[in-house]
Amino acid sequence: MKIKSILILLVFVPLVGCDRYTKEKAVSLLKGQDPLSFFNGLFSLTYHENSGAMLSLGAGLPDNIRFFIFTALVGLVLVGGLLYVLLKPMDKYSFTVGLLILAGGFGNLYDRALNDGRVVDFMLIQIGPLRTGVFNVADVAIMAGLFGFIFVSSKWGRQLTKLSD
Repeated sequence: MKIKSILILLVFVPLVGCDRYTKEKAVSLLKGQDPLSFFNGLFSLTYHENSGAMLSLGAGLPDNIRFFIFTALVGLVLVGGLLYVLLKPMDKYSFTVGLLILAGGFGNLYDRALNDGRVVDFMLIQIGPLRTGVFNVADVAIMAGLFGFIFVSSKWGRQLTKLSD
């Protein structure tokens, strides 16, 4: 349990705090402003509020359905996920991957609770005609966790886990 406590303090808490801080800064510095572009348009800071899921999926649903799915249901899944990673014996890599996903999920859930069901997004990457959706630090944590999950579940990840035991 000691390693889990250390990882919670080194991964989960800082990610949720960083997500909260950057969203507050996005509101105070970017809301109502023109986007800020860097690296010849490769990276932009732009203010958006997303009432749906990734890429605004579900944003057009009625308010009560959106609340049920994106706040109540997601909240239950996140609490269940947190209990799962805390109680299930697992290696430190799998635990860290779980913390990344949960930190991002809780960061966005907290934002929805503060912003009437909306999440603040403010980063955009564009390479020529290809561009991401507008995202935030919580989204980065979730994606890092998903890629980590794929790696940990792979042949190489299982070998790494065996080596660290």
